Amino acid sequence: MERADGIDLDHLRGWLGRTERRADTIGPWAAQALAATLGWERAAPGPGEALPEGWHWACFLTAAPAGELGRDGHPRRGGFLPPVPLPRRMWAGGRLSFERPLRIGEEAERVSEVADIRLRDGRTGPLVFVTVRHTVSTGDGPALVEEHDIVYRGDRAPGEAGPQPRPAPEGAAWSRTVTPDPVLLFRYSALTFNGHRIHYDRTYATGVEGYPGLVVHGPLLATLLLDLARQHAGGTLARFEFRSVGTLFDTAPFTLAGRPGPDGRVELWAAGPDGALAMTASAELRPRPTGER
Repeated sequence: MERADGIDLDHLRGWLGRTERRADTIGPWAAQALAATLGWERAAPGPGEALPEGWHWACFLTAAPAGELGRDGHPRRGGFLPPVPLPRRMWAGGRLSFERPLRIGEEAERVSEVADIRLRDGRTGPLVFVTVRHTVSTGDGPALVEEHDIVYRGDRAPGEAGPQPRPAPEGAAWSRTVTPDPVLLFRYSALTFNGHRIHYDRTYATGVEGYPGLVVHGPLLATLLLDLARQHAGGTLARFEFRSVGTLFDTAPFTLAGRPGPDGRVELWAAGPDGALAMTASAELRPRPTGER
């Protein structure tokens, strides 16, 4: 039944179970370009070597024709994703299970399924959450299972205040400061073929969506937090989950931080220059085999 705001949840739920398949080769160029973009001090992985966790977001890309894009640069809805009648779309978070590494040169397939569609009335209007489950497999079986949460919301009203920021945790065991700039955001958009204009079109980001600057990508933050966990926590990643709770912009540096948590988990977060929390995350690690460095 359609509500006064035009949202017909029963109609949208007709997309539940819809699937999409994409095949790709885990190529060396994407890994080399991501290593350069992220400022890796290590060599990019070569043929047969493992692709770092999170870098799969540069694979299995959708190339929608220019005439099929919406005002924000995303493909118009109503194909694989449901036609949610709200104009703003953001990456809300996700959960990933790493079964084994993807390796450079492997042929892989990603099967995506619309797994959940929920409607919630938020402080500033309706929110529609769509969860897409991705399963990435190679000839050796599943390598990665990901649940990707997308949130759709209405336009920002003139003078609308943002949500009350939450302070970031204290007591980080490891931290890193990142200074974002338009080049970093543009390169990451290009490598993930993400046309969302909030990440590279300042006029659109500030004038249409009301942000103070270009928006730092959610998956870029998640990838940087994954790298922080890999560097400092030891072991290999088994599971990772993250949630966006604020927004970071190219107007100021931000901080990535983490510490060991209970039950062998790793607690991670990203915060803005004012100490406001932007992303929370946690990782579960597999111990390294004896003798492995």
